[in-house]
Amino acid sequence: GELDKITVRDAAIPVVANINGEIVKTGEAIKASLVEQAANPVLWEDCVAQIVNQGAENFVEVGPGKVLCGFTKKIAKDVTNLNVEDLASLQKTLDYFKEVR
Repeated sequence: GELDKITVRDAAIPVVANINGEIVKTGEAIKASLVEQAANPVLWEDCVAQIVNQGAENFVEVGPGKVLCGFTKKIAKDVTNLNVEDLASLQKTLDYFKEVR
């Protein structure tokens, strides 16, 4: 398939796979999880729990809307949810991170 034409390198930052909520680090494992994800439901609650367990306190949703921010807020009430969907929201997100540094 098309994914076979793409080289996926090992992750510098751990990736949480949507198919099982587990951390994957190797390019091979990431590619395999993407293939499996196409035919299986996303386990968003497990993914958020895993990311929080790794120490994340801020989540940034990239793309139109705030659907994932809403889901994340219900799962992990103490994290900060930000979204980037246009230039204004990008600037707001960048300003937030400048303040918390």
